Amino acid sequence: MMRLLIVPLALTLVSCGDTPEGKPVMRTEIGSGVAEDIAATGAEPGQVLSDDPALTPGRPSACRTLMFEGARFTHCIADPASHRITTALGPEGGAPYRSLARLAAEREANAPPVAFAVNAGMYDDEGKPIGYFVENGNRRKELSRTEGAGNFHLMPNGVFFGTSGKWQVRTSDDFYRNVGDRPRFGTQSGPMLVIKGKLHPEISQDGPSKAIRNGVGVAKDGKAHFLISNEPVSFGKLARLYRDELKVPDALFLDGNVSSLWDPVSGRLDTGPAIGPLLVVELKE
Repeated sequence: MMRLLIVPLALTLVSCGDTPEGKPVMRTEIGSGVAEDIAATGAEPGQVLSDDPALTPGRPSACRTLMFEGARFTHCIADPASHRITTALGPEGGAPYRSLARLAAEREANAPPVAFAVNAGMYDDEGKPIGYFVENGNRRKELSRTEGAGNFHLMPNGVFFGTSGKWQVRTSDDFYRNVGDRPRFGTQSGPMLVIKGKLHPEISQDGPSKAIRNGVGVAKDGKAHFLISNEPVSFGKLARLYRDELKVPDALFLDGNVSSLWDPVSGRLDTGPAIGPLLVVELKE
């Protein structure tokens, strides 16, 4: 059964600098229809609502649905024991993909299987990153330490990066001062959501700006936790989910309103406005 959810547009959030976010993402899910009525489940905060075993021929999905403070989120876990994380902007020598659908369509047949993929931070009008971006060890954009408008410049912002299965989230200043070797992958976005176990000082408890939002955080066990809200939420709620429920000490906001997920096992491939850089979580062969 195919279900199409049209996500409402939030008017107040700015995605990339002063550029308003695009049209709402259309979420396409192909599956059994489990947990269609979340409100009727009586789930406790953080409780997994659907495992969808019928959607996992051969391997399970890395993503699950959970509730937190009355809102539904999709929670995807990358485990360094079984996953590899890469960044992707576009085909070699070509323009940015601008969508997960194009990434899926143009991915080489002999490439490692994709566990899931998400948008990886903020970008300019051409879909190119506005902050630090490393793909396969090649730096495509230098670290940005400038001030400006928009979420990216709500300091401190941060970098999600890694090499050989060691993944980290650090504030941009921490990264600049303490990371000497270029990582295998890296993407800069902002603001930080959680910094050393504390919420970003400029994030309010539950501000008026609500949007479909996604982020990434790395737990003490080294696993990367990716979240995307299934309904508009505040920065505060997303940050508290990382801090209070997932116990993630450092988490980074990736983007809002254009937030998108590709989960091949469940058949979910979000479509909508053009996006920029991507994070791809692959299965280790």
